[in-house]
Amino acid sequence: MDSINPRFQSQKLKRAQVPDREELKAGILSGDRAAVSRALTLCESKLAAHRQEAELLLQDLMPHTGNSIRIGITGVPGVGKSTFIEAFGQTVIEAGHQLAVLAIDPSSGKSKGSILGDKTRMHELVQNPKAFIRPSPSSGSLGGVARRSRESILICEAAGFDVILIETVGVGQSETAVKNMVDFFMLLMLAGAGDELQGIKRGIMEMADLLLINKADDPEDSKVRLAMGEYKRALHLFPPNANEWIPKVQACSALQKTGISEAWEVIKSFENQQRNKGYLEQERRRQAIEWFEESIGELVLERVRTKEEFAEAYQKAREAVQKGNLEPGLAAHHLVEKLI
Repeated sequence: MDSINPRFQSQKLKRAQVPDREELKAGILSGDRAAVSRALTLCESKLAAHRQEAELLLQDLMPHTGNSIRIGITGVPGVGKSTFIEAFGQTVIEAGHQLAVLAIDPSSGKSKGSILGDKTRMHELVQNPKAFIRPSPSSGSLGGVARRSRESILICEAAGFDVILIETVGVGQSETAVKNMVDFFMLLMLAGAGDELQGIKRGIMEMADLLLINKADDPEDSKVRLAMGEYKRALHLFPPNANEWIPKVQACSALQKTGISEAWEVIKSFENQQRNKGYLEQERRRQAIEWFEESIGELVLERVRTKEEFAEAYQKAREAVQKGNLEPGLAAHHLVEKLI
């Protein structure tokens, strides 16, 4: 089990030499949890030598990836995501699968730190030898998704985990970040919390493949049935998905472990349909191109900030924007011209 806080692992890694890539690869392919943890920490490191080694390691692992169903899960605060993940994880494992949970914790805007407490709320799952739980800080990235979540998915797949679950920090338009790295997107909601559609943005509902009303201890409760009806009507107003999937609305109780196996059946039905029609592979190729484009942007910005001949121009442009002396778009344009 990955029981060490990744922040301390990262500090330890910075003081250590770059790990042996072949040894790390062999450990990952054999399913060694310690090797998986070391690889994930390597990917999270910001040191240039570690970043290069991580990229080479991922390239070596690529032929052993892609054999999982990647599931994203999000929901409003207090909806019971951790309790649901524990109950859902047990169901998945009992069905004969190995589960990796990548839980993204929000980073503080002031201290930049994270509590990383998800594992403490999944008592049973964390002790299961077929489960691997990795909490990571969001580090201010879009949609609460850790900067290296895509790399973490590939490492876990290479280690033999065939169900990858990514838990994000909250609900909002920026959740497109996690949608663009998973196959199936699950949105947890509550019934009886006021107007069922209040505060729910169209974008997040359009992305959901399954809208699941949690804490529905009595599925026949009028509040639960009313919420399900309103969500179903709302989903019917959206244009059909290009992949031909019709989003589902269901209810469950993670505490009582009811409705969990039904949610897993929906995911299996989705996977079968998407694989058979070729949509799953098509979507993953699109996601790979998006990852490529984002990486270019990150690397260009990193080069501008670190290269001596551009660092001064970058700082001056930044200060001019901050003081209101230069329009941000024009400042960026001038800086890119200098870089080119």
